[in-house]
Amino acid sequence: MRPDVDFYEVLGVDRNASQQEIRKAYRRLARKYHPDVNPGDKAAEQKYKEISQAYEVLSNPEKRKQYDRFGRQWQQAQAAGQPGAQDFRTFVYQYGGPGTFADIFGDIFGDIGFDIGRRRSRQAQRQPQRGQDIYHQIPVTFAEAMRGANKTLTLTIADRCPECDGLGGKAETCPTCGGSGVSQQGGGIFGFASACPQCQGSGEVITETCPRCRGGGEITRTRNISVKIPPGVKSGHKLRLAGEGGRGFRGGPNGDLILEVEVQKHDFFQRDGDDITIEVPITFIEAVQGATVTVPTVNGKVELKIPPGTKSGQKFRLRGQGAPKLGSNDRGDQYVIVSISVPKRLTRKQRQLIEELAETWQENPRANLPQGL
Repeated sequence: MRPDVDFYEVLGVDRNASQQEIRKAYRRLARKYHPDVNPGDKAAEQKYKEISQAYEVLSNPEKRKQYDRFGRQWQQAQAAGQPGAQDFRTFVYQYGGPGTFADIFGDIFGDIGFDIGRRRSRQAQRQPQRGQDIYHQIPVTFAEAMRGANKTLTLTIADRCPECDGLGGKAETCPTCGGSGVSQQGGGIFGFASACPQCQGSGEVITETCPRCRGGGEITRTRNISVKIPPGVKSGHKLRLAGEGGRGFRGGPNGDLILEVEVQKHDFFQRDGDDITIEVPITFIEAVQGATVTVPTVNGKVELKIPPGTKSGQKFRLRGQGAPKLGSNDRGDQYVIVSISVPKRLTRKQRQLIEELAETWQENPRANLPQGL
């Protein structure tokens, strides 16, 4: 790596980039400048080495922390081989300030344990692995949520290439590390193990690009999936379809498909938990005299008795006419809020009768109101 090269500039990411952004940038650049893709191109080969070395540092939280603190000087300290303890103290004092030697010294030995753990992790990755879970939203109508339904969902997802098992091509044992995925940096007390810069710790290198995914390790596939929606399902409820997720790696089982339900709103019915509320208009005559009216529920139409003298906004309860309780035969209740509908137009006869009624009306509904402040 040239001493004037900035690792963040090499990968084309911001200094505050997340690990996921760094990983995506590395994969994109590695595919572009890989020696197998650019045979005989020395510039591309050099670029690939710089990309690999930059990723090797920035993908390691501890090394990235040290790099962010000391920049190029940290690289020089690593490249210094085996400086004396006093020389290293002077270096840390010069660039980190008093009191930082213990912190940096601890970071170096912490890095050894971290890299050994990563080597074990890399070795574990060469074993069969379960595929990733895939998350997706599924829209459900209000009626489907009440009654249950069987739906067919069409999904287009990026999945592991079955031709190369997600490796991006034909893999062979890395000649640099012999398949261990680890390389030794420096020597003596300040030496430490790190991921092999050629295979990035995987222990394998790609020798032939996969013709199906063109080295990307992923393909796009579309499939139709049958989904059973249980009665009473709510927004946010998750349905897990075992084995319908991402493909397993190296013969491992597939992941699961996890569908998050999103219930669409209804024009009239409002849901609160397992209870349903609906507003039903009644006439002035029905409110005064009382009546039996037909009201809709999620289960069909039912008769509701309106007592004489019913007020606008009064609420009535219909037991067991609400939403199904998920996983149970019980149901919630439905609440009917009545609103008195006032006619906008009257016939001459109707107006005459209203006037006659008004002459006999003695009640003053505003009698108890205050006269003012």
